[in-house]
Amino acid sequence: MSNPPRSLSPQRVRRLPVGSRPKRIDRTALVNQPTFRLVLVWGALTVGCGLLLLNLGRLQIAEAPALQKLAQEQQMLYMRPFVPRRQIIDRTGTVLALDRPVYTLFAHPKLFKESKQAIAEKLAPLLQKSTTDLTKKLDQGETGIRVEYALSESVADQVANLKADGLELLQSQQRLYPHKDMAADVLGYVNDEHKGQAGLELSQQRLLERIVSPVRLRRMGDGSLMPDQVPGGFLNVDDWQLQLTLDSRLQRVAIAALQQQVTKFDAKRGTVIVMDVRDGSLLTLASTPSYDPNQYFKYPLDRFKNWALSDLYEPGSTFKPINVAIALETGSVKPDTPFYDEGQIQVSGWPIQNFDYSSSGGRGNITLSEILEYSSNVGMVHVVQQIKPSVYYTWLKRLGMGELVGIDLPSETAGQFKDKKTFLESPIERATTSFGQGFSLTPIHLVQMHAVLANGGRLVTPHIVRGLFDSKGQPYWQPNFPTKRPVFSKATSQTVMAMMEAVVSKGTGKSAQIPGYRIGGKTGTAQKANPNGGYLDRAKITSFVGVFPIESPRYVVLAVVDEPKGGDAFGSTVAAPIVKAVMGAIISLEKIPPSVSVTSEVGR
Repeated sequence: MSNPPRSLSPQRVRRLPVGSRPKRIDRTALVNQPTFRLVLVWGALTVGCGLLLLNLGRLQIAEAPALQKLAQEQQMLYMRPFVPRRQIIDRTGTVLALDRPVYTLFAHPKLFKESKQAIAEKLAPLLQKSTTDLTKKLDQGETGIRVEYALSESVADQVANLKADGLELLQSQQRLYPHKDMAADVLGYVNDEHKGQAGLELSQQRLLERIVSPVRLRRMGDGSLMPDQVPGGFLNVDDWQLQLTLDSRLQRVAIAALQQQVTKFDAKRGTVIVMDVRDGSLLTLASTPSYDPNQYFKYPLDRFKNWALSDLYEPGSTFKPINVAIALETGSVKPDTPFYDEGQIQVSGWPIQNFDYSSSGGRGNITLSEILEYSSNVGMVHVVQQIKPSVYYTWLKRLGMGELVGIDLPSETAGQFKDKKTFLESPIERATTSFGQGFSLTPIHLVQMHAVLANGGRLVTPHIVRGLFDSKGQPYWQPNFPTKRPVFSKATSQTVMAMMEAVVSKGTGKSAQIPGYRIGGKTGTAQKANPNGGYLDRAKITSFVGVFPIESPRYVVLAVVDEPKGGDAFGSTVAAPIVKAVMGAIISLEKIPPSVSVTSEVGR
């Protein structure tokens, strides 16, 4: 007999509704469901890994160079430290230009812990300003007020020692010209970006600016620089200085003498040039009016050009010795050739007369030397008429007429000279050229031509840069100049020098005499050309060129004064005293012994 079935617990028995049938379980779905999920997960992982691999390839291969460059830019710092410009010194070692640290003082009143009045009272004696003015400036705002700029280190230290909240000092570099306007026309100036804008600061920018390559420094994670990545000695700079041929002592004398005459004759401007005839080195190149390069922004633009190099003028009678040398060198005349001075003549219908014709009339027969002594225009016309026109033109071109002299300063202007056809076909052109009119050149070009006469006939290049030297005076670099080109023979040069000595000893240049010294020279008083043609009424340019010592010429000194006023304004009265003062200073500075005994000279 079988056992009865166990009774089922009510919780485990599922009652079906009447008439319903139990669902059939799909065993295949139960078996396949885990596999689908596995495939789905596997597929997602595979796709994800594939995408990661593709991205890794893109980063490591395709974009690797760009990303590497970006990382280096973030991690590396390229630093170009400020390096001061080289100093400029004169021939004796006197510093003419240098860089120095300066400070700009800013005030932020909102941070003051004292009253503005109290801060102003503390700053006033340090800045050499009134308390009232400083208080007004501090009232201009609450922050970022520029109180003063270009403060020296000593003043900046005194301001810092006040330890006043709200005062800020920012350091910068400034170009300093200790002698102010003394050599501004030569030195020029630099702008706020420390770039030369005029003078040697512009033309010698390459030599004055020290070039330092950027230094690469690595940043650490916190942004600080890794000290072991800083190359040793990267801030070391050379001690080279740009030395000039200029003598600042002589420059001061020249400026003083020039300003005295410009003021006395109420002239427009003036210039003085001193050249060593042996090599073309310039000891003085001074002009007035000038400017202070420390505060160049206060001056008009026309002050920044050196008009001795950039402006043209008609040299007048100072050009006569050049024409005499050409006449002698070509054999057209001899030193003892006589000439008849009528005092007044006509050339191609144009009247030409001597400057003193109204008082002296014609002088009759005179020598070549006397033509220079009396500064006879008519005599010079007769001299030039002895030279074949084509030969005369060729010799003037050999002296560089209408060309640049090649000086190492900027903004030089080439002279103006007639073309060959006009010059050869027009007798009046040759006649006016004989006494220094009808063409124009720069004062520096006239000095170069007279140096040819003084040094035995060789053409030298005017220059003012001696080279780069270290602090011990050892040269690092020196400029190369064109070979001295022979123009006149030594005999011709010596003959013209003797004639120029007679101009000073007994002619129009007597006011340049210095007892005991043999000096040659030539005066010049020329009409001033009108830019629109012809000449300006009552406007003239006076000049004097001196050469000494005549027995062994070494220096040419030229003074030019533009538009002096007065009935007594001539080269002999305006310019010759300037040259005399400068030559006296050269004698003292260079200790040049007398040419002759002063006692015996006076006793003659």
